[in-house]
Amino acid sequence: MTPGIGLALAAMLCFAAGDLIYKRAAAAGAESALFIMLQSWVYCPSITLYAWLTGTLEPTVAALWGSLAGFFSFTAFYNFARSLQGGAVSTNAPIFRLNFTLTAALAILLLGETLTAVKLAALACALVAVWLLLAEPGSARPDWKSLTRVLVATVALGLANLFFKMGVHGGAIPETMVAMQAWVFTSTSTLMVLYRDKRLSLKPAIWPYSTPAAIVLVTSFVLLMHALALGPASVLVPVAQMSFMPTALVGAAMFGEKLNWRKRYGLIAGVVSLALFAVS
Repeated sequence: MTPGIGLALAAMLCFAAGDLIYKRAAAAGAESALFIMLQSWVYCPSITLYAWLTGTLEPTVAALWGSLAGFFSFTAFYNFARSLQGGAVSTNAPIFRLNFTLTAALAILLLGETLTAVKLAALACALVAVWLLLAEPGSARPDWKSLTRVLVATVALGLANLFFKMGVHGGAIPETMVAMQAWVFTSTSTLMVLYRDKRLSLKPAIWPYSTPAAIVLVTSFVLLMHALALGPASVLVPVAQMSFMPTALVGAAMFGEKLNWRKRYGLIAGVVSLALFAVS
């Protein structure tokens, strides 16, 4: 079994909880940029305080990869939140979480991680899952704006995860990586709201969503960083990002979203991909 697989599975469950909170916030009418900013205001001090209290806050040159990951993470989560305003979480969350196909491919190409027949089959299953989840024959015209945003989010998070691996590969402490990501993420989200609105609006109605979202994401990224410190990104990132499976199932039950035959086969392809990655 791949080292760090247990941590990656725990991160998967936390990411799934985060996806559902994002959908809840979108359904409640939470504006994306403000939601992301308020989430970051909880996320940033939480991870910074945790790292400082545990003695794991040690900024180094290698940890600067976390800063770059912070910018790409903001781009990812902002566009994902926007995509849910017009798209179904049972479709968009799986697409978003399949960002691991990019991370895995780049880890193999740039970091020299091995490409085995099993990994190749796992990536192929993941791409099949994306295709099944994107296209629905006989359905209404797809929301192309929502799909474009979730695809941008998917690429951005795939790159962010690669930067995380490069940081811990260079010796950065996982908690420091997440803290540096949070500093850039929070600064960017706050400046965006200030630039757009010319003021900071603290809407009490958003906090019940932004606060738990921040807590589960802090937990997710810390778990993922520790997993990446132990094993290959081309295996562990895909496992962590398979959170779309519980998200799609719970989302269908909570929000009444239909799981037609295409989506069901897409989820099955995702399960097969997860199993192949776990044993590769």
